[in-house]
Amino acid sequence: MLSRKIIDELTAVLGKENVLTEKEELACYSFDATADMPQSMPDVFVTPTCTEEVQKVVEIASKNKVPVYTRGSGTNLSGGTIPLKNGIVMGMVKMNKILEIDAENLNAVVQPGVIIQDLNDAVAKHGLIYPPDPGTVKTATMGGSVAECSGGLRGLKYGVTKDYVMGLEVVLANGKVMRCGGKTVKNVTAYDMVKLFVGSEGTLGIITEIIVKLIPAPETRKSFLASFKSLDDAANSITGIIASKVIPATLEIMDNATIKTVENYAHVGLPTDAEAILLIEVDGLPEVVAKEAQAVEKVCKENNGQLKVAETDEERDNLWTARRAALPALAQVSPTTVLEDATVPRSEIPKMLKALQEIAGKYDLKIGTFGHAGDGNLHPTILTDERNKEEMERVHKAVDEIFDAALKLGGTLSGEHGIGMAKMKYLENEFKEAGVEALRSIKKALDPENILNPGKIIDLEG
Repeated sequence: MLSRKIIDELTAVLGKENVLTEKEELACYSFDATADMPQSMPDVFVTPTCTEEVQKVVEIASKNKVPVYTRGSGTNLSGGTIPLKNGIVMGMVKMNKILEIDAENLNAVVQPGVIIQDLNDAVAKHGLIYPPDPGTVKTATMGGSVAECSGGLRGLKYGVTKDYVMGLEVVLANGKVMRCGGKTVKNVTAYDMVKLFVGSEGTLGIITEIIVKLIPAPETRKSFLASFKSLDDAANSITGIIASKVIPATLEIMDNATIKTVENYAHVGLPTDAEAILLIEVDGLPEVVAKEAQAVEKVCKENNGQLKVAETDEERDNLWTARRAALPALAQVSPTTVLEDATVPRSEIPKMLKALQEIAGKYDLKIGTFGHAGDGNLHPTILTDERNKEEMERVHKAVDEIFDAALKLGGTLSGEHGIGMAKMKYLENEFKEAGVEALRSIKKALDPENILNPGKIIDLEG
C-alpha cells in the first residue's frame, strides 16, 4: 500500500484528474487480455500527458522503490501489464498525438498512446502505410505495440514492428531521458539501442516518443480464400506458394474448429466443411499482382484446394473480417480462452499442426488453431474453463508440450506476443543458462532497483 505522501506527490505532479485510487477504478487495471493469469490490484493508476510528467512519476517511484507498470490499451496476450507487486500502473493513453508526418522522408513521429489504425488513417492521405498490422489494430497503441514488438497479418511480406521503428525517446529507471536512433535511413552509431527497447515490454525503460518508417501504399491487391479437405494439403500449399517465389502480403490459416466458430459468429460465408482454409492476399504493381495471383492459384489447385477470389472490396473486407474475428469468436465458445503463440519455420508447419492435433487428443481438449501461416506463427487456442481445476491441469500440460514441440522443430516461444509473465518459465529452454544470465545482466544495468515492470521477461529476483 502506497503512503499518502507518495499519492500526494503524484497528484501534485499530474493533477487530481490523472490519479485514480478508488478500488472500483483500480480493478480495471488489475488484468489485461491474457487468460489464465492472476489478477493484482495496483495501488494507484496515473495518466501522464507528456514526457516531463513521465519523468517525474519515475523519479518518485525510483526514490521510493515503487514498481511502475506501463500500460497502453491492455490488449497484450502475455500478462505483460499485470501489476504483480501492486505499485503504480501508468496509462499512456493521454499521450496520443501524432506529432509529425514527414511524407518526404517517409516517416512519422508519434506519442505512445496513438492507436495504430489512427496512424494509418492519417498517413493514408499521403498515399502511405505503416505496415505492422496486429489483430487488435483498431485498439492497440503504438507504445504497447513497440514494447511487445507486435507482428500481425502483414508480417510475412512487410515484417514486424522492429523493422519500422527508427528512433525512440525513452525515460530510464533513474528518471533520465535518452534518445536513440532518428530519422536517418542509416544509423550504426554505437549499440543498437532502438532494437534493445523494442520488445522489452516496459522492463528497461518507458517509451514516450516513437519515430516510425512508412512505405508507399501498394497500388493494387487481390485476395483469395482457398479451402482444403486436409491439413496436409493446406500446409503444402503454404510452402508451395513461398517456393514459387511469391511472398504474399498476407497468408493466414484457420483449422476446421476455428472456421465453424468464426462462421457462426460473423456469418461471412466460410466453408464449414473444410478441414482448413487459407486467406491469401498479394499486392503491389498491377502486373506483379496478376502474375503472383496466377502462381497462388496454380499451387492451391495442385494441392486440391478450392479457390474463391474476392471480386469486390466488400468480399475482400469479409475475408479479413473473418480472420480478425477468429479470437473473439473462439472466446465466445467457452469461459476461458488460452491463446498461445507457437512459431516454427514455415516448412515445419505440417508437423506443428499434426503435433497440435495429437496434443489436443492426448489431453482431451478443444484446440482451435489459426495464425500467420506464411511466417510459421500459429495461434493454438485452447477453449476451457478456468473454474475446472482438473481440466486446467490438462491445459497447463498441453501448453508445456506445445512449446516443447515448437522448440524441437527449430521454432521459438513467441512470434509476436512476447514473454511477459506467461512464458518466463520456458525461457531457459530456448536461451539456455548463459542466455538467461545475459538477459539478467542487461536488466540489472538499466533497472538495478527492479522497479520497471518487475516479474516480466526476466526478474532480478529469479
